[in-house]
Amino acid sequence: MIWWPTEVPTLSHGLITLRPSRESDIQSIYQACQDPLIPKFTTVPANYTMAHAEFFIREKAPQSFLNQSELLLIMEKGVGEDAKFVGPISFHSFDIANESAEIGYWITQEMRGMGIGKIACQLLTDYGFTTMGYKRIQAHVNIDNIASRKLLLASGYTLEGVIRSKVKEDDGRFTDMALFSILNDDWTGL
Repeated sequence: MIWWPTEVPTLSHGLITLRPSRESDIQSIYQACQDPLIPKFTTVPANYTMAHAEFFIREKAPQSFLNQSELLLIMEKGVGEDAKFVGPISFHSFDIANESAEIGYWITQEMRGMGIGKIACQLLTDYGFTTMGYKRIQAHVNIDNIASRKLLLASGYTLEGVIRSKVKEDDGRFTDMALFSILNDDWTGL
């Protein structure tokens, strides 16, 4: 049975924290989404505006939590006022009948390559298995996103294969996506 939290949790391991989103994240999200790699490898619009960031934090995140369609957290590195915004990470695309969810994330250009994403992915995966009760967590990654593919493998996920022509791009082309998954039975924890 899948359990849904009554509030967005705060999870931490060392200097990495996953926390609920807040108003002060709007500017950081807007700035990060000016990096062309984020829209290239995610569903973030290519011409990301401040209005997009405001909607994401003020409306989408809280409404998605209330209707149980997405559990969004913000990744941070550091403590207190020195904590640095890393990016969002979430569970979405739930399949309650089959006890599975999809994990997704993006990381700011300044924070890539530091191992933060791996720890954040493991933290949320652990929460999904041990607290929420999922049996399977999966991720769809643009076939060209080598860094994200490495992150998932380092986090304990397995490449299952490639889903051809999975996502339609803004220019009308379709992109292949690599399908990664991890099962509760295979999870060894942090």
